[in-house]
Amino acid sequence: MITATKKMARNGCRLVLLMVLLLGMLSATGIARAHEHYEVVTNANVTTRSLSSNSLRAIFGMRQQTWPDGGAIKVFVLADDAPLHNSFCKEKLGAFPYQMRQAWDRLVFSGTGQAPTKVSSSEEMFDRVASTPGAIGYLEKTKISERINVLQVK
Repeated sequence: MITATKKMARNGCRLVLLMVLLLGMLSATGIARAHEHYEVVTNANVTTRSLSSNSLRAIFGMRQQTWPDGGAIKVFVLADDAPLHNSFCKEKLGAFPYQMRQAWDRLVFSGTGQAPTKVSSSEEMFDRVASTPGAIGYLEKTKISERINVLQVK
C-alpha cells in the first residue's frame, strides 16, 4: 500500500515538472507571449501596417533600408542594457542584444553599413519616431499615441 502511494506521488511530481517545463518552452518560443508590454512603432507617414518577422529582423539588422513604397527607413533603438531593448531583441528579433551590437559593429567597421540611432529613453524614442519620416522603433504600450503607428509583426 505504501509503495503504491509513493509511486503515485512520484508520478504526480513528474507531471507537475513536465507542465512547468512545457510552460517554460512555450514562453521561450513565443507562443505564450499574450501579454507583451511593448509594440513596434513607426512614424505616422509610413504606409506599411504589418511586416513579417523576417522583414523586421532585416530592418533592425540594417539589411533592409527602404520601406515597400521606397521610402528610407530610419531605425531607432534603446541602449544595449535597457530592459525594453533586451526584451525586444530576444522576443521580436530572436537574438541577444550583444549579438545585434556585434552585427552593427561589423557593418560600421567594414564600411558596408551603419548602426541604428541609439536613443537614451522611451520618451526620446517616441519623439524621434514621431518626428522622423520613415522611422521605426519600439515603445511600451502605455507610451503610444495617435502621433505614431503600431506595426503588426506576423
